[in-house]
Amino acid sequence: MTVDKAVRTPDGDGPSPITFRLDPASGVPTYLQLVQQVEHALRLGYLKRGDRLPKVREVVAALAINPNTVLKAYKELETKGLTSGRPGQGTFIDGAVAQSTLPELTVLRRSLRAWFEQADAAGLDEDGIVALVTSSLRDFSERRQATKAGGEQTARQRRKGGAA
Repeated sequence: MTVDKAVRTPDGDGPSPITFRLDPASGVPTYLQLVQQVEHALRLGYLKRGDRLPKVREVVAALAINPNTVLKAYKELETKGLTSGRPGQGTFIDGAVAQSTLPELTVLRRSLRAWFEQADAAGLDEDGIVALVTSSLRDFSERRQATKAGGEQTARQRRKGGAA
C-alpha cells in the first residue's frame, strides 16, 4: 500500500515541491524511501537548487511517522551533499544529481508509456512489469560495467605498449 499525502508548505500557499509517498510493503526502510524520492525528484527536475524540503514536523504530521525517521533521511541527504539545514528555516536543496534535459525526459516518458501499454496488452500486471524492468536494468548495468572494465583494460594495455 502506498501512502499518498501531500506535504504542504507552512503558510499553506500550495504543495511543497515534493510529495512523499510511503510503501510499507516494499521492504525498504522508511528513511531510505524518503532519500530515494528526493534523489529521484532531483534527477527528474522536480526539485532544484534552493528548493526547501518540507519541515520535519510537516512530514511527521502528513505521514504519521517518527520524527527521527525524517531526521535520519535529511541527515543522509546532507551527508550525500544534496541538502543543507538552515537553523529556523528548514532543509534546502544544495546539490544536484546527474539528470537529462526536460525534452529528453519527455521523449523517454512517452516511449515508456507506450511500452507499458504493450506490457499491459501482453498480460503483465504491475508486479510482472516491475520484475521485467528490474531484471532488464540489472542485465544492462552488468553489460555496461563489463564494457567499461574492458575499455579500461584496453587503455592500460595501450599505455604499457601491449596489444589490445
